[in-house]
Amino acid sequence: MTAHKFVTALAGAILVMGVLVPARAQDKKVDPTGTYIWATPGRNGGPDRTNTLVLKLDGNELTGTLSSPGRGGQTTSSAISNGKITGADISFNVTRTFNDNTFTNRFSGTLADGTIKGKMEFERNGEARSRDWEAKLQK
Repeated sequence: MTAHKFVTALAGAILVMGVLVPARAQDKKVDPTGTYIWATPGRNGGPDRTNTLVLKLDGNELTGTLSSPGRGGQTTSSAISNGKITGADISFNVTRTFNDNTFTNRFSGTLADGTIKGKMEFERNGEARSRDWEAKLQK
């Protein structure tokens, strides 16, 4: 093998490695397992409401519960459903029933440095709405 062919082959190998290594790093899932807390404004100017999200990643399955203050000061806990994680992107649903009405909130976000930032989508009076949410991992 001539020096020129060797250099060309080496350069090709380095180029291939430069493409493959970042692709593998992007495919790596983060582990969101832990307890996250965030606050939402209270109704009608009332005190902020603290939400607690407990997530667990078991293989490819994302499970957990969301607890938040309910009416009358009672804490309401609901299991998440349809939990998914792709890389650092997380999504799940929380469905609750109140007075024979069922409400589903769809959460999505990205986990970075112990914080999930994203959107919560829901329907109110037949109209699609969304709000931002940001939850921090409790240590």
